[in-house]
Amino acid sequence: MQAEVIATGGRIFRGLAGGLAEALALARGRVLAVGRRAEIEGLAGPGTRRLDLAGRVAIPAFHEAHMHLLPLGLVLSQVSLRAPAVRRLEDILDRLREAAARSAPGEWVLGAGYDHAALAEARHPTAAELDLAVPDRPAFIMRACGHMGVANSMALRAAGIGPQTPDPPGGVIDRRDGSPTGLLQERALHLIQRAMPAPSRARLIEAIAAAGRHLAEQGFASASDMNVGMTAGLAEIAAYREAAESGCLLQRMWLVLAGNPEGIAADAVAAGLRPWRRGDDPAALLRCGAVKVFADGSAGGLTAAFFDPYLAADTRGVLTFPAEEMHALLARYHAEGWQLAIHAIGDAAIEQVLSGMEALGTTPDRRHRIEHCGFATPDQRRRMRARGILPVPQPVFMYEFGDLYLRNLGRERAERAYPMRSWLREGQHPSASSDAPVCPTDPFLNLFAMVTRQTSQGSLLGPEERLTLPEALHCATWCGAYASFVEDRRGALEPGMDADIAVLSQDIFASSVEALPSTRCDITLRGGVVIYDRHRELS
Repeated sequence: MQAEVIATGGRIFRGLAGGLAEALALARGRVLAVGRRAEIEGLAGPGTRRLDLAGRVAIPAFHEAHMHLLPLGLVLSQVSLRAPAVRRLEDILDRLREAAARSAPGEWVLGAGYDHAALAEARHPTAAELDLAVPDRPAFIMRACGHMGVANSMALRAAGIGPQTPDPPGGVIDRRDGSPTGLLQERALHLIQRAMPAPSRARLIEAIAAAGRHLAEQGFASASDMNVGMTAGLAEIAAYREAAESGCLLQRMWLVLAGNPEGIAADAVAAGLRPWRRGDDPAALLRCGAVKVFADGSAGGLTAAFFDPYLAADTRGVLTFPAEEMHALLARYHAEGWQLAIHAIGDAAIEQVLSGMEALGTTPDRRHRIEHCGFATPDQRRRMRARGILPVPQPVFMYEFGDLYLRNLGRERAERAYPMRSWLREGQHPSASSDAPVCPTDPFLNLFAMVTRQTSQGSLLGPEERLTLPEALHCATWCGAYASFVEDRRGALEPGMDADIAVLSQDIFASSVEALPSTRCDITLRGGVVIYDRHRELS
């Protein structure tokens, strides 16, 4: 068979097992051959296109194992409140004022990405303060972690939240002198989210397309949406299907249904949706095979559930469900054939989930997952490995939130958070991801976090957990494919594998570690099809 594309002139990272090669040949959407240049050149024909790497490196395309693609697309059009651009409460208010001035009368003003710990005031805004910027329409801003946010007075009224409103199970309505402050945590968020107007089908599809373009520019050919249905219910599945049929879905998607009682998993099953199984088409753009349930919150927001209390506050966090209810949810979705993808960050939440999975008698073939799994104990890691339960961590959290972990939890717990090297050494497959829009999807920042264990403020946390660059790439590519049952098709560049490829702006194996965050993607291929080409080299 003749090659349709041959890439030479730079190094090819085949994967952790294969190492580096000189040249790569593609045909019919797959890797035809990879190896020495002289061998690959023999596959050229009159119609073969050439890709000169010009000293750059080609790698397997990145696989985003845990993110929220559709919500990211929606957030891209909301008011950005991320640090370092936002450092004071007044910065938040200024940006909300500007957004309100541009919006239609009565339209909700939405912002995302603020971190109260990064503000000079070191606290959340209040409803009264948001009222100063947006007095005449509902406004709501989400903290970066996605587990809490602040509503202004009109938004609270729209959600029916007042002094007599009880805390919902697994949620907290923050109060001062008996009255809501505007801060809503965990399952209390659903009160405000139900009051928001649902996005139209066209808006949902555009959000999917916008997020996909954003990911393609960074070298992602595969991604996930980890809580499908929490924004617009079953309409999200219909939007994904239409996006795939219309050609505006750029990544191969692993869809994970919202499985909390307020989610859509039960309705989706009632509507006839069944989990993807081995033997189904692995090349399908859309595969729906898992259900997500929340066991706790976030360590930065003091709602991840720990056995020992936080240093920064008199709390051990929030368990979203009592153990009996959590275990019943796990048993239901396990029996229906779904992969379990359960959010648990603190060791107490991990224990609740892990003990429930163990009670099910789960085996490695099910590949159940604990999402984040940030503070698992050595014993919990051992038990996970014995059952084939996968950790799906976000190493970039160490960069973004590591200094907050130091403040909230102390050095000992912060040092052992997200132990990437321990997982690899123990035979696990930790799939590095971003949890976007919680953190940026930038894969090079994630690689930097894995190989340095440095925080954004320069603190070094757990240097013994640092990875080599090939190991970090393995976690950002092959491990994500393994977590969604397609490691025999994606995550490495070997003959017969899908031609999912990212050509980077430089050879990161020859560059300094400090240069990693400045790396960019020049070309992204999905199954041999160009989905992004910065310089139009393969157009």
